[in-house]
Amino acid sequence: MRIKTNFEQSGIVRCFAAVLLFGQVWLHLIQGKTYYRKILQHMVTAGPVSISPVLLVSGFAGMIFTIQIARELARFGSVNAVGGAFALAFCRELAPILTASIMAAQVGSAFAAEIGAMRVTEQIDALYMLKTDPIDYLVLPRVIACCLMMPLMTIFALVTGMIGGLFAASEFYQIIPETFLESVRNLLEPSDLFIILLKGFIFGVLIAVIGCSWGLTTKGGAKEVGESATKAVVTSWISIFIIDFFLSLLLFEQLPY
Repeated sequence: MRIKTNFEQSGIVRCFAAVLLFGQVWLHLIQGKTYYRKILQHMVTAGPVSISPVLLVSGFAGMIFTIQIARELARFGSVNAVGGAFALAFCRELAPILTASIMAAQVGSAFAAEIGAMRVTEQIDALYMLKTDPIDYLVLPRVIACCLMMPLMTIFALVTGMIGGLFAASEFYQIIPETFLESVRNLLEPSDLFIILLKGFIFGVLIAVIGCSWGLTTKGGAKEVGESATKAVVTSWISIFIIDFFLSLLLFEQLPY
């Protein structure tokens, strides 16, 4: 029994369960049975409740990144290109990655803990007795909420990071805002905004599905609920970086130099 439990709780099996859950989510979404009140509830969790750490981290990350870039470009007399270099790295990569990492830690762990607690206390079994599908009631609203809020949170992070970078460039390197913003406009493509939104959407799906899957596969007691929440965060981070690598190869390799 102990061997069987360890096998069921292994990372490989739970990752496979997450893939299966992803397919079930799309199937149930096509069927169109949705609890809209639950979606709004989880949108608050994935949006206003989580926005403070996202903005705080993005603002300081923008300032730190600008300071590092400006210091190196100043050696070559190219300070006027700071805004463009900042935009290429922060807007394309750092803003989506930082936002997704924070959301995985705050929202994904919460999903795993909530559903995991329901699993170990047999509340999910009670849903079956009430002829309510847990996918429709617990998982689908969380996935939809994350898919809707993650792109929006990424845009907020991008704007905050841009403000932080602009402040750092102006205060520490005397780069006037017009020069900084002009450099951003020259190097940042309109398609980059679409790519940022696409990454936010994909990362939102990953965070919600992994968090819910780890919660649904929780067995044991309170200790296992905490472990599921932790492992959901770690798995989300690993998945985000792997998916971002392939998205970068697929999307940015096609962009003109």
